[in-house]
Amino acid sequence: MRVLLTSDLHYRLPHYDWLTRAARDFDAVAIAGDHLDGGQPVPAYVQIRALRASLAAIAEQAHVFACSGNHDLNARGAGGEKVAEWIQGCRAGNLAVDGDSVTVRDVLVTVCPWWDGPATRADVEQLLDQAATRRHDKWIWLYHAPPTGKLSWTGKRHYGDDLLPQLIERHRPTAVLCGHIHEAPFQTGGSWCERIGDTWLFNAGRQPGPVPARVELDLARGEAKWITAEGVETQPL
Repeated sequence: MRVLLTSDLHYRLPHYDWLTRAARDFDAVAIAGDHLDGGQPVPAYVQIRALRASLAAIAEQAHVFACSGNHDLNARGAGGEKVAEWIQGCRAGNLAVDGDSVTVRDVLVTVCPWWDGPATRADVEQLLDQAATRRHDKWIWLYHAPPTGKLSWTGKRHYGDDLLPQLIERHRPTAVLCGHIHEAPFQTGGSWCERIGDTWLFNAGRQPGPVPARVELDLARGEAKWITAEGVETQPL
């Protein structure tokens, strides 16, 4: 299975257009959160409409997995905590979103929502506990925020998720596909990949220009590549 990972596109529609063209060379495209951009003059409802169309176009070429990030929260859930309600309306056919667990080429992929407090945190734990019963071999998670470590380093401080290491210890997935910290792969002391036990974690970071920073994950060959405007790095798995 070949997966193309990117994240934190923040309504850069040319990046989604590029993904639509690139998707045909992969089994799946994973976009690990922060699709919306609150700093844009474009209203959120207009961004959402355009993003739904863009995600659907990518899904015509390959399986798409799209999780929410902190910038994607647009409503309140039953517990009063913020949720990305709009992304639920994107679910269709080859397009999986928050709360979904889908098997592609014998690999189970679980899409985790951003958690805003104890209620949505419990939802993430329940999602993964239930998905664990379906696991046979390889298991990939989309989880927007990385744990404290190289993937969460901004160059000045860490912004790590405190739940993720606990979940990794409990379930030991094959890989976790993250984002959130744009600078981490480009900073001294940061990285685009790291390992916790047997689990690999990836964060492609964010770069300017018409093409997104990305990680190409080839599970059959046991190899990951980080591709940016600065070049290509390869990590055996």
